[in-house]
Amino acid sequence: KAYAWDGPSGPVIDTDENLRGALVHDALYQLMRMGLLNLEIYRKPADLEFRNICRADGVSAVRAFIWYRGLRRFGKFAADPKNKKVILRAPLEIVNNFKSNVVST
Repeated sequence: KAYAWDGPSGPVIDTDENLRGALVHDALYQLMRMGLLNLEIYRKPADLEFRNICRADGVSAVRAFIWYRGLRRFGKFAADPKNKKVILRAPLEIVNNFKSNVVST
């Protein structure tokens, strides 16, 4: 199955250096919202993982630290199971039409 996410949140421009970290971080926060990971145990490690992946992908130590601190200060709301997001799925007919149009052109 596929996974869709919207890239880094907040005042951050999507770059090659932060997209992978944002993907992992968003997936971990989603698991917390779903109640599959305990927010109190896993939120800080998820935020650290975002920082570590961004560093590995070329983000400066200062910028990665600032983003990490932003997550620590403002991210709890996004991970809280009380704030579950509605998961939207494209109707299968639209997906199949899109696929057939791409293949036929």
